[in-house]
Amino acid sequence: MAVTINGSAGVTTNSGAVYDGLQRGTVSTTTGGTSIDFSSLPSWTRRITIMLSGVSTNGTTTLRVQIGTGGTPTTSGYTSDCIQATSAGTVTITQLTNGFYIATPTLANASFKGTLVLVNVTGNTWVCNGNVADSTNNRMYVSSGNVALGGTLDNVRITINGTDTFDVNGGINIIYE
Repeated sequence: MAVTINGSAGVTTNSGAVYDGLQRGTVSTTTGGTSIDFSSLPSWTRRITIMLSGVSTNGTTTLRVQIGTGGTPTTSGYTSDCIQATSAGTVTITQLTNGFYIATPTLANASFKGTLVLVNVTGNTWVCNGNVADSTNNRMYVSSGNVALGGTLDNVRITINGTDTFDVNGGINIIYE
């Protein structure tokens, strides 16, 4: 097999497939709305890192990640579990079936920061693990989950999935590879 490596053009194999290495999306500020979308992801994507920095909402609806095909996020079929731990020693376990769990704000002033990593296991099956902190309210969220999509992943949505909105000039971005 012949492989050509060119720092500016990625890696090309003799089959014509191109791997362009790490690609970063465009940061989205979280100053309104109920969701942030990253669309038109290439079919060769096998790993996605979602990064949150100072993300806040005006309520207490659970933040989640939904991935999808054909430009439409998948809203069911997830198995996603999260452990929430507080500085007071309280531990809560929660499960979602309509997205990968990020966090549930207990107060509207939460400020979330952390990462979630999505990895393609095989075919259209994806797993996710995440570590997100709310240092404003002394909480930590550790989550994991999986979902089988009906086709090739091409979009990622970070959503509140309710009537709450993003309310602080935080940022969300992705790296895909």
